[in-house]
Amino acid sequence: MKIVLFGAGRIGRSFIGQLFARAGFEVVFIDINQQIIDQMNRRGCYDVVIKKPEGDEVLPVSGVRGINSTEIETIADELSVCRIVAVSVGQKGLPYIIPALAKGLLLRYKRYGSKPLDIILAENKREAGKYILELLCKELPNDFPVEEMTGLIETSIGKMVPIMPLAVQLRDPLLVYAESYNTLILDRKAFKNPIPDVPGLSPKDHIKAWVDRKACIHNFGHAAAAYRGYRYHPEAKYMFETLADSAIYEHTREAMKQSAAILLAKYPDEFTEEALEAHIDDLLSRFANKALGDTIFRVGCDLPRKLHRTDRIVSPLLDGIEAGLPVDKIVEVFVDGIRFRATDEDGRLFPDDEYFVSNLEQKGLPWTLQHICDIDPNTEVSHLIYSSKYVN
Repeated sequence: MKIVLFGAGRIGRSFIGQLFARAGFEVVFIDINQQIIDQMNRRGCYDVVIKKPEGDEVLPVSGVRGINSTEIETIADELSVCRIVAVSVGQKGLPYIIPALAKGLLLRYKRYGSKPLDIILAENKREAGKYILELLCKELPNDFPVEEMTGLIETSIGKMVPIMPLAVQLRDPLLVYAESYNTLILDRKAFKNPIPDVPGLSPKDHIKAWVDRKACIHNFGHAAAAYRGYRYHPEAKYMFETLADSAIYEHTREAMKQSAAILLAKYPDEFTEEALEAHIDDLLSRFANKALGDTIFRVGCDLPRKLHRTDRIVSPLLDGIEAGLPVDKIVEVFVDGIRFRATDEDGRLFPDDEYFVSNLEQKGLPWTLQHICDIDPNTEVSHLIYSSKYVN
């Protein structure tokens, strides 16, 4: 009844760690932040504050401890005997956990033979399992039975966790805010061991469809509201402020419905129009949760990733063009995105957004589309973007 969890960030603490700890698991967090590790080992617990319109609810999380991610041998020992592993480090952090994972798998195999280890990939990354498998194969000996020893379980992470005010972080580094949504959608077929009896786990047989639902409706709708909100209310700070504008609310809903129609055409046996529309309305209600205090900056920043051809906007746009379905609202979301300039509480752009904006201003839109967004300038996607009445 022990889970090793790579990543003690907002999702790791508020969602994955919280679910397993409250189901009776010991949670061993692995993180580079020594302050977080020290606090966990001293206190053995932390609080998750659920931000609801009717008032806050505090969820106490206990039975936790931490290990610094540089302590490879100690981590490997934990991995060799744990029940399950989860990863929530962000896409850029994934390569850095591979040496510890590989060493842990080798030690597990040496001690217990073919005792597979299930690894929940709590990352918003398509084909995360394939990516991790490739990295592990490069790190492990050629004859190591990596596919037999690992269940690489992709997920759809729908929980919203806002950036907390700096003063709150300084007062309690372990405290984390989150919304009440608490369902972890994951790939039933990828488990090598019985699925843990943890309330909130929602195994699905066709995980790719649910990963796409998250990207093309949830992530897409979030971006649509943030980018249109910044365009018309650049002085606003919070998501609830932009969605209070009925025009922005309706634009976001219509754009989400357009993306949902494309998703439905792609997965007609997995979803229904009624279910997707209900999902959209539920998401809009969650996006507009004033108590959550989610910022336009957090939701919209990281333009090189969010405007990339493989991500939340261009991916459904490409699918819609291929299916011959309407995509005009989706194009508008993308064009709003290239004009996004929201800053953090210190008035600074997200670092990767500085790169995006400076290249857009110095080298122009065609170069930016091709070299940052990976969109061929000679395709219909580029033509639709260039011809948008909002592009200038």
